[in-house]
Amino acid sequence: MAYVVTDACAKDFVCVAECATAAIAPTVGDPVAGTVSQVFINPDECIDCGNCADICCQHAIFPLDDLPPEKAGFAQKNRAYFNA
Repeated sequence: MAYVVTDACAKDFVCVAECATAAIAPTVGDPVAGTVSQVFINPDECIDCGNCADICCQHAIFPLDDLPPEKAGFAQKNRAYFNA
């Protein structure tokens, strides 16, 4: 089970620094960072450690199984970022 970033993301990159597997993108220095409204978690690289959710002050990150129904589309949005 992976974690999912939703639209509550403030794109402060704190979660990126806490990710144990570097599964969150873009990073601060990535040129793409200025073109997206949030960061994304690669579900194929996420090890379900929860570090990102624990550090997120905006409560924008959820385990896939706990994703609120109204945020369900963000699971695909996170995956799509890495499959583009």
